[in-house]
Amino acid sequence: MSVNSYNPYKNAQAQFDSVAERIGLDKATCDLLREPMNEYHCLIPVKMDDGSTKVFKGYRIQHNNARGAAKGGIRFHPQETVDTVRALAMWMTWKCAVVDIPLGGGKGGVICDPRSMTEREQERLCRGWVRQLVKDMGPNIDVPAPDVMTNAKHMLWMLDEYETIVGERTPGFITGKPVEMGGSLGRTEATGFGVIYTVREALRELNIKAENTSASIQGFGNVAQYAAKLYQEMGGKVVAVSCWNFKDEKAYTIFKKDGLDIEALIEISDSYGSIDNKKAQDMGCETLNGDAWLEQEVDILIPAALENQITVNNVNKISKQVKIIAEGANGPTTEDADEILRESDIFVIPDFLANAGGVTCSYFEQVQSNTNYYWEKEEVLEKLDAKMTAAFKDVYELAAKKDLYMRDAAYVISINRVAQSVKMRGWI
Repeated sequence: MSVNSYNPYKNAQAQFDSVAERIGLDKATCDLLREPMNEYHCLIPVKMDDGSTKVFKGYRIQHNNARGAAKGGIRFHPQETVDTVRALAMWMTWKCAVVDIPLGGGKGGVICDPRSMTEREQERLCRGWVRQLVKDMGPNIDVPAPDVMTNAKHMLWMLDEYETIVGERTPGFITGKPVEMGGSLGRTEATGFGVIYTVREALRELNIKAENTSASIQGFGNVAQYAAKLYQEMGGKVVAVSCWNFKDEKAYTIFKKDGLDIEALIEISDSYGSIDNKKAQDMGCETLNGDAWLEQEVDILIPAALENQITVNNVNKISKQVKIIAEGANGPTTEDADEILRESDIFVIPDFLANAGGVTCSYFEQVQSNTNYYWEKEEVLEKLDAKMTAAFKDVYELAAKKDLYMRDAAYVISINRVAQSVKMRGWI
């Protein structure tokens, strides 16, 4: 296994190249779409509470804006890399296109560990990131949102800094805001719910009843928690969740054969999705190693943590019972592992389709913010369900008609839509 196999940007480009060749995309369009159009690298000096100054490295990548303003989250992570951000921006382009919303792909990142920073230090970092990039972002240029280890509070600090600099109210500059300050109802649930909407449709196509299925989930952050809750409401049983334990600096899998009480686990987890192992054991759960989530004899696997989690080294540990893998995370499956899954009987719902609920609801929030008219939660979730269901059906029907792997079918639809916009604009 080469190192490059585990580089998410190389994986994203390889996936694109494969489909571009399949559909006969011309060289100029390939050259334009396989790399970001704009990259911004910045250094952010932050005054720490102890009086010292620490300099953080930040990024904003705009992959393509042919279909609309760039859209994508801003993540804080100590192991953040520019190639990860490039890959995520590229996937955002395809994600917006597959659900057919008028936005392009962008992504941001700051190399930091917010868990070791005070709230005031985090606020200074948020405001500093905006100051460095304000000329190249805005409600009609590039619209950030929360991502890994960022939240509504961070978004509001960023919005306030942006509005202070430009001197006007622009709530559509950022999404994922607190509901009280222009955020959308339903946004918190959107990504996790979107994953399960696609799982529901896959089960229908496979003629399997949800109440007869079980699932194992990697991650216990926002996406995983809401996916687990909605899946249980459909009648499914979650038997395992894997999460990172920050105290021990390692991952564990919380397991219970007859089904986990998701609401109870949420009560004993912190804001980053780390479950208290001792309290989980007191509830009758077993604590297994971090990779055990992948090996469970379940019907559905939902990787909802970080990229590169299903690899050539562990893909063969997946139980023969597994029928569906729904990629709640971005890029959780490496290219070589995906080649093995293609030859299996597992129905894979690719990441930029499965987890597109978040950006779809962010688009809804942007529309509401720009018009200053806000919808009820029921309306938001109905629109989200309709968008996700339509996107799934488009991909599934193309896959069935052309005998394509679901990931390839999703790419064909997305790349064709973006390529068409590029050519209609006269760029190529």
